[in-house]
Amino acid sequence: MSRYLIGLDVGTSGAKCILCDDQGKVLASSTQEYPLYTPKPGWAEQDPEDWWQGVKRGLKAILAKHPVQKGELAGISFSGQMHGLVALDENMQVIRPSILWCDQRTQKQCDEITEMAGGLDSLLGYTNNRMLTGYTGGKILWLKEEEPEAFVRMKVFVCPKDYIRYKLTGKIAIDMSDASGTGFFDTKNRKWSDELIARCGLDKAIFPDCLESVDLAGTVTKEAAEETGLEECANVYAGGGDAVIQTTGTGLVEPGVLGVVIGTSGNVSMGMNAFGPNPEGKLQMFCNNDKTLWHCFGCTLTAGGALSWFTKTLCGEDKADAQKLGKNVYALLDERAAEVPAGSNGVLFAPYLTGERCPYPDPNARGIFYGLSLGTTRADMARAVMEGVTFSLKQVVELMAAQVRPEKVYLSGGGASSELWKQMAADIFELPVYTMSAAKEGGAYGAVLAAGVGAGIWKDLHEAIKVLREDEKSYQPNPEVIPAYRKAYEKYKAIYAANKPLFDME
Repeated sequence: MSRYLIGLDVGTSGAKCILCDDQGKVLASSTQEYPLYTPKPGWAEQDPEDWWQGVKRGLKAILAKHPVQKGELAGISFSGQMHGLVALDENMQVIRPSILWCDQRTQKQCDEITEMAGGLDSLLGYTNNRMLTGYTGGKILWLKEEEPEAFVRMKVFVCPKDYIRYKLTGKIAIDMSDASGTGFFDTKNRKWSDELIARCGLDKAIFPDCLESVDLAGTVTKEAAEETGLEECANVYAGGGDAVIQTTGTGLVEPGVLGVVIGTSGNVSMGMNAFGPNPEGKLQMFCNNDKTLWHCFGCTLTAGGALSWFTKTLCGEDKADAQKLGKNVYALLDERAAEVPAGSNGVLFAPYLTGERCPYPDPNARGIFYGLSLGTTRADMARAVMEGVTFSLKQVVELMAAQVRPEKVYLSGGGASSELWKQMAADIFELPVYTMSAAKEGGAYGAVLAAGVGAGIWKDLHEAIKVLREDEKSYQPNPEVIPAYRKAYEKYKAIYAANKPLFDME
């Protein structure tokens, strides 16, 4: 009998659903978009019902492309945007729109939590992580202080993918990687930090039970089966937060190889086979998708999202040209940006459109174009956006290199579909860049691997990632352009320091 696996990624821009066989081959894929709401500057929210409707459409689409017979579905698992607060009442109904990972309203609460913990060093002792504005912890305290009626109604919270898992199974839980991103999780001992929770005056009851990513979390209910087309009682596994599980989907589970994801946000990651300290909390140290593994990473808040913003806001003519030529607008921008020399003719872009997390934990930082002149073209600016995002990621790469010297980079996310961006990454990081089979499927493919381990198709993640392979083409650093990039990078690093006083005046 054939055996199939489904991976669901509850992303920021849409829900991705993929169907794979038990050899890891992708048989069907569907992405369903949904809106993001910004009711105030610096705020970012979504309606969890939009996620559910997107997942249902996606599941129906992949099952229509490749029908699965009764008994053939071995497991379903999840990836999902991390840190989002989904507050549920006693009937497990959503109380208010979810506050997302890129929302920047909670700096005051994050400072309060750090103070209640006894300062940064004490906080790191509890969790091995700073309390960042993106994390769920500050959102919980914000709800308590700013919307007390809603807070009183909240009986439990979950993260975005956990809500969709609840909709499929009727069971509430969170996995270790997403729990790590709440800021209230003892990542060394893989459990909630009860003392920190108590110090912040919160009730432990609102914190859901924790599972490992490959653990069985429940089975598909009759109601969910009718709504999605899935088989009733199919096994559903816990899954993981996208920043972690999407690197699992590229084979990144051990030290020595950097995983760089250029999605809506940008991540630089490395698998760790032992718990490690996090001096000054500069990076993020989370539990990985296996109980024997941890995950070291740094997140920049706006990566591919910066190019999306630029395209939507300033590239009307390019969109029209692309339509006439029958091309994707991003492919056309790639072609035009590729004609611009390294360094973008002196144009620099700081991608702090939603604040920043790493290397600068600063919710007040804002995006900047520098070096514009009467001769500047949109192609210059498009390339500058791509270079600026890559410079931002290089700063994280340099922090990561202090842990373990990297030898190569596995690139994934939407940026990995761009030939220009892949070569640019090799030139700016000064490291060889590879893409992996199925890397374009992102976190959804990592979810497939987690489901396969849970279902017993693979013994563990180390065995599961053997289905992956490096694509034949690699991208080697080009010595001819490295000097130009080094010069631009030095100027880029000066932008934040020069503008920090202006950011703080907001």
